[in-house]
Amino acid sequence: MTRRALVLGGGGITGIAWEWGILAGLARAGVDLRTADLVVGTSAGSVVGAQVANGLSAEDRYEAQLAPADGELAATLGVGLILRMGLAMVGSRAGVRQRIGRAALRASTGAESARVAVIESRLPVKEWPKDTTLSITSVDTATGELRVFDGGVPLVSAVAASCAVPGVWPPVTIEGRRYMDGGVRSAANADLADGYDKVVVLAPIARGLGPMTGVATQVAALRATAAVALVTPDAAALKAFGRNVLDPARRAPAARAGLAQSDSVIDEVRAVWES
Repeated sequence: MTRRALVLGGGGITGIAWEWGILAGLARAGVDLRTADLVVGTSAGSVVGAQVANGLSAEDRYEAQLAPADGELAATLGVGLILRMGLAMVGSRAGVRQRIGRAALRASTGAESARVAVIESRLPVKEWPKDTTLSITSVDTATGELRVFDGGVPLVSAVAASCAVPGVWPPVTIEGRRYMDGGVRSAANADLADGYDKVVVLAPIARGLGPMTGVATQVAALRATAAVALVTPDAAALKAFGRNVLDPARRAPAARAGLAQSDSVIDEVRAVWES
């Protein structure tokens, strides 16, 4: 039996919008990635993945990205934050995720409950899917180890944990432990699709940084045993993202860029998904 996996990587607000643009364009062409047996979501990809795995319409969610961002404030990756996270990456690679975790716990990022409430208000689905395996990634702030949620905890909490960018948003408490963004391990965690026959990876951020493994490295390993299509932003999409991927004002341009780019990847994705 052929098994198919969809991997959705992190990339902030613009990454969410771009992924919906790609998915909507593919759906218009008759390529429906909601038929995946496994959906892996990291950070922004966890937001999209929770909805895809629950069968929500890509077209409807794309249209939602085009709504004005009135009243939404942009989070910022300031110089101080970049410096603190850069210092956390200095030294032994083995302990770098733990150092990032300690920095995330020390940062002044507001109340955890308020952030979880924001995620809940923006997530149209609140329950785990029944027919599709949904894997949401996060990293334990104390141990630096990957934690993959696939049920058994509140879906909103799992998504909030996966989106908890260190130093920007507070780590999220689940079962007595504090978790941060799954992108601290890898921007897409595509290796979790190992063992599946056909894999499509949408990766708003493809490069690795510090402890994060680059998407291309993971895709190369998957291709030893699977057919894989990797889609990353083209030049127009990167321009649409702007300098701050957490800026709601860039949501609509990023979504439109994803929709436009979908034309150039339809054949590749269809060849993998439907062959």
